[in-house]
Amino acid sequence: MSPDPAAVFRQEAQDLFEQLEQALLDLERLPGDQDLINTAFRALHTVKGSGAMFGFDALARFTHHLESAFDGVRNGKAVASPGLISLTLSAIDHMRALMDPSADQPDPEGEALIGRLRQMTESAAPPQAAATAAATAADAPGESTYRIWFRLPADALERGINPLLLLDELRALGPCRTVALTGRLPPLEALPPGALFLDWEVMLTTAAPRSAIDDVFIFVFDDMDLQVERLADPEAGPRLGEILVERGDAAPEAEAPAVSGDSLKSALNEQTPLRQAAPGRQSAGDSIRIQAQHLDELIDRVGQLVIAQARLKQLAASEANGLFKPVAEEIERLSNELRDTTMGIRMVPIGSLFGRFRRLVRDLAEELGKDILLTTAGEETELDKTVIERLNDPLVHLVRNALDHGIESPEQRQAAGKPRQGRVQLSAVHSGAQVLISIKDDGRGLDLAAIRARAEENGLIPPGARLSDQELYLCIFQPGFSTARAVSSLSGRGVGMDVVKRAIEGLRGLVEVGSSPGQGTEITLRLPLTLAIIDGLLIRVGRGRYIIPLAAVEECVELSLADDLRSKGRSFLNLRGDLVPFLRLRDLFASPLPADPFQKVVIVSSGEQRVGLVVDQVIGDHQTVIKSLSRLHADVESFSGATILGDGSVALILDVPHLVEAGQRHDALAAAS
Repeated sequence: MSPDPAAVFRQEAQDLFEQLEQALLDLERLPGDQDLINTAFRALHTVKGSGAMFGFDALARFTHHLESAFDGVRNGKAVASPGLISLTLSAIDHMRALMDPSADQPDPEGEALIGRLRQMTESAAPPQAAATAAATAADAPGESTYRIWFRLPADALERGINPLLLLDELRALGPCRTVALTGRLPPLEALPPGALFLDWEVMLTTAAPRSAIDDVFIFVFDDMDLQVERLADPEAGPRLGEILVERGDAAPEAEAPAVSGDSLKSALNEQTPLRQAAPGRQSAGDSIRIQAQHLDELIDRVGQLVIAQARLKQLAASEANGLFKPVAEEIERLSNELRDTTMGIRMVPIGSLFGRFRRLVRDLAEELGKDILLTTAGEETELDKTVIERLNDPLVHLVRNALDHGIESPEQRQAAGKPRQGRVQLSAVHSGAQVLISIKDDGRGLDLAAIRARAEENGLIPPGARLSDQELYLCIFQPGFSTARAVSSLSGRGVGMDVVKRAIEGLRGLVEVGSSPGQGTEITLRLPLTLAIIDGLLIRVGRGRYIIPLAAVEECVELSLADDLRSKGRSFLNLRGDLVPFLRLRDLFASPLPADPFQKVVIVSSGEQRVGLVVDQVIGDHQTVIKSLSRLHADVESFSGATILGDGSVALILDVPHLVEAGQRHDALAAAS
């Protein structure tokens, strides 16, 4: 089933809105940057044209006024003042609302924005621009006549380029005569369906500048041939129709005759090509937009293939025929390559997520009366599209908290000897099979005394309990926890940080907090690269088999009988001079079988600490297709999912951070009893 064109436009319009928003925020810092101005103008021009094409008339009408305003900025008749940028950002929000199919109703809000926009652009013209415009108006000859010839690529119609809309835009500039040239048309029986072989010749009389003609073709420059000639004295020379009649290419009185492209071009003297298709450029067919649902289905199929390949590998290992094993190894290689390629398709640079927060920080800083600069690093770091989509809400909470609670007011910062402008940094970096995302501010830092007092008041910790700084920091992620005494529009209700913790844990991630009084706070999110297929370490405990994510595994050592006996009651392993605590998984999982004589310890990392997991056997590495647990198992925190092994049996995937917490509680209860 072909996609709904209106739905495709809505998706592309959202991308254009984000592109326009980023250009405006950059323009706020660099108001004279012509490239940014052109970027904003092109985005508005595309939204207007495409909106009209797909029936979003209200959006097209409203965007036309914004486009006119930025045309004035582009031509130096107005300046990109902070007020104009703020008003345009508000207009973008209104444009998003106009994407609703019912938006063709009377639009008082849009009319008010247009009125403010006109008033602002009229008053924003710099004095030198006004003087230049007056001089130009006095010296201008009035209307000019242009002879225009253009040829679109043969696949223009297939790529959604409508030549009739281009001609309509030319007609909107002034009176014009248009001729469709059929000289390149092949015989009907040889005409490829959907291909375009027409050229066009236009004689246009307009008071608009030459740049207005360029703007009509602004988005197809790289794919077409275009020639524009300004006629110095159009009355003295022959008209377009007269040229055609004189050459015998048209009959008298013909309104729209057709001639060969070669004869027409030879009739045009001293024409200069404006832009021709660049050889070797990347065509539009080199990249396509596909629905996320299709990607999810592809990942699911690849997952089934990985499971089938694991079964084949197991059968090949037990098969006496040596000819079977090379085939299984070749299929395994191809399966791994297909898995990596498919996973790569789903990877998206995290900069697409970071860019959304520039507007949020700008608006919140203005609301709070603070001067805050957002910086980003590692925007090219790639992460699974599903992870990025589910990260948006947690990051919104963390950024809002940093602005509201972390960054002080300009006066407080100045009194503390800090710059008046606060800073918030979003950064991302790869760390093995994980991505570390940090939100760092240079504000006041976390107040441990206030956190302890509120935690004791809420009954989260007993009064006077001895806790480390990290344990106190984690109290802020408890439901209903807030140190704010007054409820505001941004904070004070204790809703937010617990949502962050649950969302990150739902992504099989981990939250870490670091803070220095007066220096700022840094919250780090440790996340897996993908939620679909991971590399795992297959282990056995009793009769059960389990998967440990390979990203968490540091090394495997043997637990000797002497070490096992010495560790009774202490559960510490001397590993090259370092004491590493360990957990006996058979005790946690209540395995009824006796332990194997030669147990193994898998050393895993959980945050900043190293912990050993005692298992009966380390079987080996395993390509793990993650299957979610049912709702009945939602409260089982020690497992993040399950996978199907080569023999068809099920192995649970260990959630290392939660497993370590559960083990520590188990050991504490055992010691207390």
